[in-house]
Amino acid sequence: MKVIENFLIRVAYAVILLTAVLILNFSMMHLAPGDVADTISQSMGGADKEILDQIRADYGLDRPFLIQLGSYIGNVLTFDLGYSFFYNTPVTELILQRLPATLLLVFTAQVLALIIGVMLGVISARRPNGLTSHFVTLLALFGYSAPVFWTGILLLIGFSLNVHWFPVAGMRDVTISGGFWVHFVDVARHLVLPVITLGSIFLALYSRLCRATMLEVLGSDYIRTAKAKGLHDRDVIYKHALKNSLSPVITLAGLQFSAVISGAVLVEAVFSWPGLGTLAFQSIIARDTPTILGILFFSALVVIVGNLLTDLVLRLIDPRIGTK
Repeated sequence: MKVIENFLIRVAYAVILLTAVLILNFSMMHLAPGDVADTISQSMGGADKEILDQIRADYGLDRPFLIQLGSYIGNVLTFDLGYSFFYNTPVTELILQRLPATLLLVFTAQVLALIIGVMLGVISARRPNGLTSHFVTLLALFGYSAPVFWTGILLLIGFSLNVHWFPVAGMRDVTISGGFWVHFVDVARHLVLPVITLGSIFLALYSRLCRATMLEVLGSDYIRTAKAKGLHDRDVIYKHALKNSLSPVITLAGLQFSAVISGAVLVEAVFSWPGLGTLAFQSIIARDTPTILGILFFSALVVIVGNLLTDLVLRLIDPRIGTK
């Protein structure tokens, strides 16, 4: 019962936080210079005052701020994020159209980075002064220091423009025809370079964190006791030490996975990946306020839900957390 009570409290806090994010995002957009009417008139080549007033009336911009805010929050509660004047499509529909591409990119990059990072962290912790440990350190330094757009551009120049191993941009080749496996291979080829670019940062984080936690756990008393009992070194590492050292890594992975959806803007922009990042980039250029607000709300929702799920996973892995 205490676990359920704690979870409900966290859900209540999450609702309050999400409401605060909605108010803050809407207020910032309201305070920014210009509005939808100005943007539409610029795309039309100009408009007189009567047309601008009519556009503002159509979008409800002539009403007081608090009424606009209340109307927006009420629409969000009904999953109505507004209407994009640039794409001439409901914002919810736009997000749902772009979401699968972003999830494919983020999920693939995160899973590969987590698996490879944990493996490298365990190997380097077993031999702290070995070549693998030094390689993990160099990898972490590169991952922290290299801007993601710079890494993506280098990969494009090296493996797309010079040796032509992978496509330059996009998610699929529209000229290719065939069955499921033909399109699967095509999407996989387009996915390689964006996944390497996005995953390089998180691979460095996970490998370094796993190495540090493994070294701490391997110095614990119960590990020395397990070795004194004659347990095989592999059992000590993977059945005892690794399980107790995964909590910080899973916490970081959960937080990064929820935040990386909004942070994949640069990667998607470099590779022209048709996801939420590209949609956000294009909407900012077009000053498409409803779409920008919708993406900001969805990103905040993903971060908050990701934090809740991470907390649940940690409680399942380490039941001691539920008693604190």
